[in-house]
Amino acid sequence: MKKKIIAIILARKGSKSIKNKNLLKINNKPLIGWTIDHCKKSKLISQVWLSSDSQSILNYGVKKKINIIKRPLKFANDKASSESAWIHAVKYLEEKKIKFDTIVAPQATSPIRGKSDLDNAIKVFISKKYDSLFSCSVIKDFLYGKKIDKKLIPNYDYKNRKPRQLIDPLLLENGSFFIFDKEKFMNFKCRMFGNIGHFIQDSSKSFQLDEPDDLYIIKKLIK
Repeated sequence: MKKKIIAIILARKGSKSIKNKNLLKINNKPLIGWTIDHCKKSKLISQVWLSSDSQSILNYGVKKKINIIKRPLKFANDKASSESAWIHAVKYLEEKKIKFDTIVAPQATSPIRGKSDLDNAIKVFISKKYDSLFSCSVIKDFLYGKKIDKKLIPNYDYKNRKPRQLIDPLLLENGSFFIFDKEKFMNFKCRMFGNIGHFIQDSSKSFQLDEPDDLYIIKKLIK
């Protein structure tokens, strides 16, 4: 049976580090606009839905001719998880009798993606029969893992330091997007569960707009 795939984009009003971040212009396009366009250009995503507590953001979604969901404030404050907003969106869509099997959840703070990244990741998700999938980039470098009792603990043998080329690569979850089965997500209420897959992106696509300093880098990369 062919899966019906939809995208649910979360874009709330509040942002402590950058005011009105989701509508901030990045090379003449609002930040949220880049993610909307990536979803609209997908050949495998049948519908694009935008969930927000901001009427300005929802109005922009209407302007871009996508579907909108008014999100209650309790699912859009600083303490609310993305999972709570996705659950609200799924329940809303089910009440509207919208049929779908799979959710693509791209993050609006990640405006840099390859033109086929979403579709290629969906193909991997389906062909490998994953339950959930996350986007990532590869780290091939030395990494100190954690601090215990104020002491740094490395995750490699620094007394027998390998050449960088021989280091086992690590996967960095970059937050660009997630893909998951709708029914299983509603059971687990977590974005990653079951048979978990990954989709590797170039490191240049790992930048997220979280802090003011990120803005300069992202603008240059998109150019």
